[in-house]
Amino acid sequence: MRIKKAFHLAFNILLHSKLRIWLTIIGIVIGIAAIVSIISVTEGAQMNLQSQLNSFGANILTVTPGFSRASSTAGGFRTFFENGQSLSVNQKNLTTTDVNVIKNIQNVDYAMGTISLRQSATYLGNNASVSIEGVDPLIWKYFVSSQLEDGRYLSAGDVNSVVVGGNIANSVFSSMTANSQIDLGGQLFRIVGILKQSGNQEDNQIFMPIQALRNIEGDPSGNYFNSISVEIKDTSLSNQTVNDITQSLMVSRGIFQAKNQDFTVTSPQAFQARISSALGSTSIFLAAIAAISLIVGAVGISNTMFTSVMEKTREIGIMKAIGAKNKDILLIFLINSGLIGLVGGIGGVVLGLIGAGFIGNLTSGSRIGGRLTLGSVYINPVLIIGAFLISIIVGMIAGVIPAYRASKLKPIEALRYE
Repeated sequence: MRIKKAFHLAFNILLHSKLRIWLTIIGIVIGIAAIVSIISVTEGAQMNLQSQLNSFGANILTVTPGFSRASSTAGGFRTFFENGQSLSVNQKNLTTTDVNVIKNIQNVDYAMGTISLRQSATYLGNNASVSIEGVDPLIWKYFVSSQLEDGRYLSAGDVNSVVVGGNIANSVFSSMTANSQIDLGGQLFRIVGILKQSGNQEDNQIFMPIQALRNIEGDPSGNYFNSISVEIKDTSLSNQTVNDITQSLMVSRGIFQAKNQDFTVTSPQAFQARISSALGSTSIFLAAIAAISLIVGAVGISNTMFTSVMEKTREIGIMKAIGAKNKDILLIFLINSGLIGLVGGIGGVVLGLIGAGFIGNLTSGSRIGGRLTLGSVYINPVLIIGAFLISIIVGMIAGVIPAYRASKLKPIEALRYE
């Protein structure tokens, strides 16, 4: 018997099947839909995470005061707890000495100490509380990730000048333009540049020379920093550079035991690796749960095929009586079970894509630390093809035993079956 004929007979069986087969298909649909939606949402989240971290600067490391006892020197984010409290040492300010030490480390291009505070701001009669960051105007342009919408970046010689983040310029204060003035803490500053909105933290900050911010604080001779930003040359050496910075600062600060470390060096790549690992583990766990639906569906297919064989025993006897061989009967019922799986796969993929899009829309506002949006979906063609293949294979495997039993029926006994 030709495969085309076997396929035609198998398709007719499916087309004229009773309600129980279509109910069985629902099990496959649910399993495939769950797997497609879970993997699509997870892959989309990982890709969006990568994009977001790249926009923040994958080559930028950050040194901050204070140290979580469980943080790794590779910029880890683990924290141990004891009696519900994180274990950390006393915080100690970063200084100009620390910046100079970091500048001399191999693979470091630039190092810049920053300070930040919240301050009242007034622009054209409108008041708001804003976050201000004091930076080194000589090298700050190498650290900023947002492009300019208007004006220029800070440069050498700027004193009472500021660059405003896109959200502050367009939402907090509307119609803000370069070369206008803004009142910060009772002092007037000239807006020399406005950044484009890019969805990162820079949108909600105002940047000014660090000495100008120290003057607002009332500590013009201050020598401390809230953090130190470090630009590295080769991102593939990120972890090694984190270790080098850690070791050099420990020596410089007179720290000889790791338990006494009073600063933390963090890397966007390490953060990304941890989040991606967590997303991947969650995806595998959820997909494994979804696979249970496929197993249930496979059992349903097997049960339905056994019933179908019993119902079509006389037809099998007639086919054998007119010359059909065992392999022909086996092929017809295997194709039939495969078609059940295929129909379930088609329905599952469609439902999964709809579900993934719905979940993506619901989570479009989800953020990590108020910065990282994870609400996106990635439709991988390989996943779609794989879903179809899995559904067909599951269907055919579930139908092997019933198809084999059908092929072994003896013509005389089959024709006598009532």
